[in-house]
Amino acid sequence: MGLTAVFFYLFAAVTVMSGLLVIVARNPVHAVLWLILAFFNAAGLFVLLGAEFLAMILVVVYVGAVAVLFLFVVMMLDVDFASLRAGFIRHASVGALVGLVLLVELIMVLTSRLIGGASIVATKAAQVPQTVPNLTNTEAIGRLLYTQYVYFFQAAGLILLVAMIGAIVLTLRHKEGVRRQSVSVQNARTPAMAVEVVKLAPGQVIVPSGERRA
Repeated sequence: MGLTAVFFYLFAAVTVMSGLLVIVARNPVHAVLWLILAFFNAAGLFVLLGAEFLAMILVVVYVGAVAVLFLFVVMMLDVDFASLRAGFIRHASVGALVGLVLLVELIMVLTSRLIGGASIVATKAAQVPQTVPNLTNTEAIGRLLYTQYVYFFQAAGLILLVAMIGAIVLTLRHKEGVRRQSVSVQNARTPAMAVEVVKLAPGQVIVPSGERRA
């Protein structure tokens, strides 16, 4: 067994265990931390496959933005986790059905690969004309994203924008008795509204209530 295989099994095992701990963790903060660990190990798998650009994107975007954003939302929202667990138990049958379907699909893909069928990725790669040789991984992905898959790329960006706006709306709360800035009122202020000229007799002072005292 070579060194590459050792690292592959190491990264794969830690990724699977981290994903399992994301599901079974009782504390949502711990779940996010396990998710970040899973992302880092998945990035290691991408590096072993020669897709260093995807590994960098996985770390920068998912770990640096999505997971941290999810962590801040979990910490700022007052979520009743007892009710969430009750809902999870109530919909456990539906989740089990979806998991079973995914398991069957994975088994079908692995079986078709083991019996010697050509993979979808290899078939698509054979159909793409190699017009520009000696392209780096980043250049090849950029050419595909901004030519053949440009609309899907823009749609993914729109979905992320909606998710960011939703996170801001969820965390924005208006509390009673909190003074907030009103830009229109500030722009409409005049010197007469902002300044009050008071003439005091000798020995008089102004207290915070506005009354004059000798």
